[in-house]
Parts: sequence; C-alpha cells; structure tokens
Amino acid sequence: MPSDHAAPRLDVDRILADPGVRIVVCCGAGGVGKTTTAAALALRAAERHGRRTVVLTIDPARRLAQSLGLTELDNTPRPVKGIDIEASGGELHAMMLDMKRTFDEVVLAHTDPAKAAEIFANPFYQAVSSTFAGTQEYMAMEKLGQLHARGEWDLIVVDTPPSRSALDFLDAPARLSRFLDGKMLRMLLAPARAGGRSMFSLVTASFGLFSRAVQKILGAQLLTDLSGFVAALDSMFGGFRQRAEQTYQILQARETAFLLVATPEPDAIREAAYFARRLGEERMPLGGLVLNRVHRTAVPELSAEQSLAAAAELTAAGGHDGAADALRVHAALAERAVRERGMAATFTNAFPGVPTVAVTAQPADVHDVDGLRTIGAAISLP
Repeated sequence: MPSDHAAPRLDVDRILADPGVRIVVCCGAGGVGKTTTAAALALRAAERHGRRTVVLTIDPARRLAQSLGLTELDNTPRPVKGIDIEASGGELHAMMLDMKRTFDEVVLAHTDPAKAAEIFANPFYQAVSSTFAGTQEYMAMEKLGQLHARGEWDLIVVDTPPSRSALDFLDAPARLSRFLDGKMLRMLLAPARAGGRSMFSLVTASFGLFSRAVQKILGAQLLTDLSGFVAALDSMFGGFRQRAEQTYQILQARETAFLLVATPEPDAIREAAYFARRLGEERMPLGGLVLNRVHRTAVPELSAEQSLAAAAELTAAGGHDGAADALRVHAALAERAVRERGMAATFTNAFPGVPTVAVTAQPADVHDVDGLRTIGAAISLP
C-alpha cells in the first residue's frame, strides 16, 4: 500500500496466538465488515492457534449468527459446531449482547430476590434497562467484565456497534458518575433514605417550589417511579461505578488489543482516524488497522492511462472490441486502486506507526464458515 509513510505490516496471527492477549476489540464505522472481521479472527484463533475463544457482538444485526451457522444468538455464549479444531484443540463460542437481560443479571447478582422483584417492576427501571441512551454501551462494559472475570476464555473478541458509538463505552464510568452525583438525583434520593413517609409527599414537603415544578414537568407518578428506582438501586450504584472502572482499566492493559476496521473510503478512513486519536488519548493499546475491500489489478505495471490509450488504438484499428473492452475495465480498476491507495495514505501519513494490513475485496459476501476462513487467511497473509 504505497504512501508517503509506509505503514508497518500488521501481524494478526502474532496477536491471536499471543497468550498475553486476552481481549481483541474491533471498532470502526458501519458497513466496513467489522462483524465479519471479528468472526473471522475468532474462528482463526480457535482453529489455527488452539485458543478457547468467544466472540461477542454488540451489533443487533444477525450477520454474525448466520456466518457461524447458528440460528440465533443471545446473551449466553453458544458453541459453534462444525469447525476444524481437532488438531488445535481450540473452541469457539458466540453471543450477542442483550442489554436488558444483562442489566437484570447485574440486579439479581447484587440484591436479594425481593429487592430484585421490586426493581424489575419499577417502570423507570424498565425504561432505563431497555431504551435509555448509553445503557447498551454501559452493559457492554458489564458483559465484557463478566466474561473476563470468569476466566473461562483464552480470548474474547468484541464486535462493537457501528460508528462512534463503538467507543461510547469508554465514557461509561464518567457518565455514570456524573448521573449519580447530580444534584437532582441527590434530592430525589434524600427522601427515600429518610424513610417512614410517603416518598413523593416527603419530596414535596422538603423541596417546596422545586418539587412542585418537577411534578408539573414530569408528573407525580413519574417522579415517584424515579424516586423508587433511585432508592432501590442506591446500594448498587457504587458497584456499577467500580466495575465499569475496572473494565476500563482492563481495556488499557496490555492484555487488550484494539483493531480498527475500515474501507478505503473517505467516511470510513475519517472514522478510523478518530478512533486512533481517541484510543491514544485514553491510553488504549491500538494493535493496528485492517483495511477491508481493497481493489488491486492483476497487472499493476499497466497504468490506467496506458490501458485507455491502447484501447483507443485497438478501436481505431477495428476488429478488436473484446480486447479494447478488457483494457477499459482494467483502466477503471487501476484508477480505483490508485484512488484507494491515496485514501489509505491519509491515514498512514497521519499515523505512520500504526501497523496495517490490506484485505483484497472478495467476489461475494461472506455468509458461512468457509467464507470466514478465507477472510481470516487474507487478513493474516504475510
């Protein structure tokens, strides 16, 4: 991949085979083949390097399940059968994040059954656990922390949501802290801690005009539900924050490798550059860039200009339409390859130390294990 600054070669097999690497996080814009890349890496780690591997997708699309021959994925790791692990001794499991179920599991693990039932019945909890902005990313942190803590896996491969939300989980601890430490939340929590009186009536008595204004905006029932939610989860808030911070530290450790996935298109390269800068700011270990769907020509020494000139000569001579058409197709492909190299160079020039591997565009979409093997081999070619 020519550029002003030739990037070092990304050795994906070295990362997958390294017993010190326990987490690989694939991130990038939507539509760049991130899910396929994550599945291909997990499959290669199991088949070729004998690692007990689980791949976790946070993307609700069903592509991962389909490519691994599974009818469905859920919040529990499912074994992928029919893969070639006899020689390596590896294993492959796959799962898809269910943010509500993960939230429910956290509640069940840190409260007694009666308190858990109270929390589950709270309308505000039902909304937060299912649709609240940021819940998916925070629960991804919880699930990753759970998988890591269990110690059952040699390697965890994480397929993140498309676009910049893929890195929102890095902000989860700070965002949660701001939410929990907010003035309004402390006001709502104070009457719940006081006990012995109706929660909402105590809020009204204690805060007068403030509570009446809040009631007018939110409604008495919603305010009561919110107060009940805060009170029920009060004893768990510290645990949420602590676990998120622990997972954040794991993502900064040497046992983690972030892999950027992009295509040689402006938006995808721009997102990859954003991720690279952000990971540097957060002191997260960036393993390298996987540049997908790169186009090459079989005769790279024949330029687009030369092809078009030769095609014109053949057309003028007459009787060589097939050869002229082939030259024009080659010219279009050569022009595309040059454009893609220039686009890739905008990243490698900005981040010359980031190892990179280019994966040639495949003739068809990947939809099965054989296709994943092909992608894994292409990523790992010397």
